Amino acid sequence: MDRDLNAPPLNPLPWIVWALALPIIAVEVVVQLGAMGFAGGPDAIGWRLRAMEYFAFAPDFLRRSLMTGDWPLQVIWRQVSYILVQRDITSTLFVVVFLLALGKMVGEIFRWWAVALIFLASAAMGALIYTLVMPTNQIPLIGGFPAAYGLIGAFTFIMWVRHSASGSNQWRAFSMIGVLMGVQIFFGAIYGGVTWVAELGGFVTGFALSFLVAPGGPRQLMQHLRRR
Repeated sequence: MDRDLNAPPLNPLPWIVWALALPIIAVEVVVQLGAMGFAGGPDAIGWRLRAMEYFAFAPDFLRRSLMTGDWPLQVIWRQVSYILVQRDITSTLFVVVFLLALGKMVGEIFRWWAVALIFLASAAMGALIYTLVMPTNQIPLIGGFPAAYGLIGAFTFIMWVRHSASGSNQWRAFSMIGVLMGVQIFFGAIYGGVTWVAELGGFVTGFALSFLVAPGGPRQLMQHLRRR
C-alpha cells in the first residue's frame, strides 16, 4: 500500500478547536508547573485552588443578580470562565480529548464561529440551568464539561440529520448522550454530585443551537450529508 510521506502524522484540526483548547491546556500546564515546584515558589502548590476561586461559577452570585437586576462583570464572565480550570489533571485530559475529538467532527461541517458560539453558549446556559433547576444549591461549578457537552449536542444534531437522510432510526443519534448521562447520574447518586445538571443543560443548548447555526439550516445540512 502506497503511503503519502508528506501527510501530517495527525489529522489536522480546525483552528477554532485549538483556539478553544489552548487556554484550558495553558491553565493546567501553569498549575502543574507550580505543583511540581518549577514555578512560583512554595505558594505555587495552591495555584489550582486559587484558580478555582478566581474562575469558578457561584450560583448564589447569579441568583443575586437575577433578583436585584445588578450585573457586575464578575457574574457575567464567571458564567464562562469556570471552564478554564479543572478539578484535577484527569478531568483536564478528558475535557481536552472531548473538545479536540468532537470539535473536529463538528468543525468539519459547522463554520468556525458556530463552533465557538456552541461551546461558549453551552457553558453559559449550563451554568444558568444549574442555578435555576436547583435553587438552594450553593456548590460552585468548575470545569469544561458543560461546554464539551454542548459539542456533543452539536454532534448529536449532525447524526440526527444523517439518520434522517438515510431513513434510519433517528433515536440512535442520542445513544452517546444517553450512555454518558446514565453514567453521570449513577455516580452522582452515589457520591452526591450534581454537575450533571449543567452538563445536560450544555448538551440541550448545543443541540438546540445547532438548528440556528448549522450551515444553511437542517435541510441544506441534510443535502450536504447525503453528498458525503
